Amino acid sequence: MRLTIRHETAYHYEDQVRASIQYLRLPPHDSDRQQVLSWQLDLPRPVRAQLDPFGNILHVLTLDEPHDAIIIGARGQVEIDETQEAEHESQSALPFLRFTRLTEADEALRSFAAKECRKRKNRSALIDLMQALNQHMAYKPGTTEVDTSAAEAFAGRVGVCQDHTHAFLACARSLGVPARYVSGYLFSAESEHLASHAWAEAWLDDAWYSFDVTNQLARPERHLKLAVGLDYLDACPVRGMRRGGGFEQMHAKVLVTPTLSVQQQ
Repeated sequence: MRLTIRHETAYHYEDQVRASIQYLRLPPHDSDRQQVLSWQLDLPRPVRAQLDPFGNILHVLTLDEPHDAIIIGARGQVEIDETQEAEHESQSALPFLRFTRLTEADEALRSFAAKECRKRKNRSALIDLMQALNQHMAYKPGTTEVDTSAAEAFAGRVGVCQDHTHAFLACARSLGVPARYVSGYLFSAESEHLASHAWAEAWLDDAWYSFDVTNQLARPERHLKLAVGLDYLDACPVRGMRRGGGFEQMHAKVLVTPTLSVQQQ
């Protein structure tokens, strides 16, 4: 499947911002599952790409002059291999056993993981865990914040894809299974589903396997990966800081559309 992406994030401020910095993890990279055919960033000024500690493509946009708006755009095409269920990497998976504030497993999460997996640490067990978390935590936008922890969302029994992913990471790591946060895009024919998405990957049998708790998908057939990390803060596509500006309005528009690949035409 070939996916075409158009993504725009716009910030507008009540007063002028004196200076700002944006950390952008918007370009995807080639892997076993995806091949980047074209990609372009539309930024207020040229920015050089670099790699962050997790291997993500990172751009750091710094604006030192006063401004009252920032518009960040990304567009391109990526070929998704729908037959690939796992991805192989040479880097160690052990760092993804580490808990963070957002993914700390409290007693409730540890007990939940132990109950659902029953000492199993295979793909079947984690699929059971994924489905159980989906049943336990209803998808309900607006009920959590970006700094809501896995334990808080799990206790409240509601959340969004970010919270589902954090809860899965907390459970998997409590079982001794390396797991990481993934940000990216999901193609869905249903208009109520957001194209920007988050899911988890777990290290099993020397490969990374996907677990999309929100959609109960264990095969990433319609997923385009942008970045990975220990939690949302490491992998979110756009994250920034500013001095001044007062009240902020942020609007994000994402369009993901499938097109026929050369082999399918």
